[in-house]
Amino acid sequence: MSTPGTPFDLTGRRAVVTGAGRGLGQGVALGLAEAGADLVLVGLPGSQTDTEKEVRDLGRDVEVVDLDVSDHAAIERVCADINARHEVDVLVNNAGIIDRHDTVDVTAESWNKVVDINLSGLFFLSQHLGRPMVERGRGKIVSIASLLAFQGGIRVVSYAASKHGVAGITKALANEWAPHGVQVNAIAPGYMATDNTAALRADEDRSRAILDRIPAGRWGSPRDIAGAAVFLSSSASDYVNGHVLVVDGGWMAR
Repeated sequence: MSTPGTPFDLTGRRAVVTGAGRGLGQGVALGLAEAGADLVLVGLPGSQTDTEKEVRDLGRDVEVVDLDVSDHAAIERVCADINARHEVDVLVNNAGIIDRHDTVDVTAESWNKVVDINLSGLFFLSQHLGRPMVERGRGKIVSIASLLAFQGGIRVVSYAASKHGVAGITKALANEWAPHGVQVNAIAPGYMATDNTAALRADEDRSRAILDRIPAGRWGSPRDIAGAAVFLSSSASDYVNGHVLVVDGGWMAR
C-alpha cells in the first residue's frame, strides 16, 4: 500500500487496533500491515485469529491481546502491559457495537452497553495509550466514528449519541495533544457492507433508498477505509489535527 521511504510508509511503527477480528477493524489492520506496521490486535477472546494469520502472512510482527472494551478497569491493566512491552506509535479505536430499537424501548442496559464500548472504552484506551505518546512528543490516534457523528439516524439513538461523542473526544484531545506532537483524528465511514449493516442491507426498500443517495452507487467495504487509516497513521498527516474524515462514497455531498 505504501512505498518505502514515502510519508505513508509505516515500517518500524507499532499500531494497536481494537476490534480487528472482522469488518472495518480487519480492513484497517491489514491496510496498516501492508504499509509496514507491526500490530497489536486487541479484542474479545478468540475473535482475531484470522486477522492475526493474515497479518503474519504479510511478514509483519503481530500479537493478540484479549480485552472486553466495556471493562474499563481491564483497559488500564492491558494498556499498562502493552506500554511496558512496546512503544506504541498508533492507536486505532475501532471496537464498537450498534443496538437498533425504537427510542421509547431503549433500556438502561442497552444504552450503557453501547456507550461503555463505543465511547467510554474508546476514551480510556486513548488516555492510557496516549499518555506515553504525549510524554515522547509523537504519536497518532485514529478513532472510527460514523456518519451518525453528524446525523441522528433512525432507531439508533445510543449509537448516534456515542458517535457524536467520538467526534467530540477527537477534537478535545487534538486541542490538548497537538502541541505535544500527537495527532488525534477520526474516520467517519459511510454505509459499509459489514455485520453492523446486515439488517439494512436485508431490507430491500431501505437498502435501495440508501444506494440511491450514494453517488458511488455501492456500499463501501472495509478496504475502502484502509487508505484513510494509513494516511492518518502516517507522517503524511502530521499537520492534520481534530479532523473527522468522511469516507462515504459521496453520501454527505448529496
